[in-house]
Amino acid sequence: MRAQIKPTDLPSSAPGQLVRDFIANPSFPCVGAKSALNKGRLQLQEFGALGDPAFTPALHAALLRYSQDHPAPGMVPVTFIAAFERELLDEHSFEQRLWRQLQALHEHDCAHGIAWSPEVTDDPERNEFSFSVGGRAFFVVGMHPGASRLARRAPIPCLVFNFHEQFELLKHSGKYTGMQDAIRKRDIALQGSINPVLARFGESSEARQYSGRAVEAGWQCPFHSKAKQDA
Repeated sequence: MRAQIKPTDLPSSAPGQLVRDFIANPSFPCVGAKSALNKGRLQLQEFGALGDPAFTPALHAALLRYSQDHPAPGMVPVTFIAAFERELLDEHSFEQRLWRQLQALHEHDCAHGIAWSPEVTDDPERNEFSFSVGGRAFFVVGMHPGASRLARRAPIPCLVFNFHEQFELLKHSGKYTGMQDAIRKRDIALQGSINPVLARFGESSEARQYSGRAVEAGWQCPFHSKAKQDA
């Protein structure tokens, strides 16, 4: 019988602790997140409902502080998790909320004259795309209770922000492939297969991976960059 991560198995506690317990579960496959948690390099902050514009300024400010705290993160995993109000969403609803939140963060950047990171493209159809907040590029991972993938089935909706530059450093050092292979083996042990939307870093647009849903071949990312329009 395959191991499973069930939010209902986790102790009843504060939302942030529920997320930490979810990552600490022995069957959770992401070794990078586990490393960040164990080394005290995982930052977590709680907000209201995912996609609610009232919380965008606070989330934006938190991500700016996170970037300032880690100007040169190196190769030891570090991550920021935005934990949102508890609610059960299906995969399509979560995907819509995720992109609504990211669009709002981008528009907050634009309203304050903050440019897109020069390290990546703002076109989600291109392989070089990565999300940008405060001029810094991030790989975003969505997790929520309604996810079909057990590795993404967090007890509350979350957005995980990882520095794009860390992936680049790991890739150039030769360590990225080993980490990715370890995660895939653990994912297979957890669910019997790897997430079909996963791709190696830089081989397809990472926008397809953000929500965790197995998006269709002709899927169109709902994100629209205003940085390009304002240029």
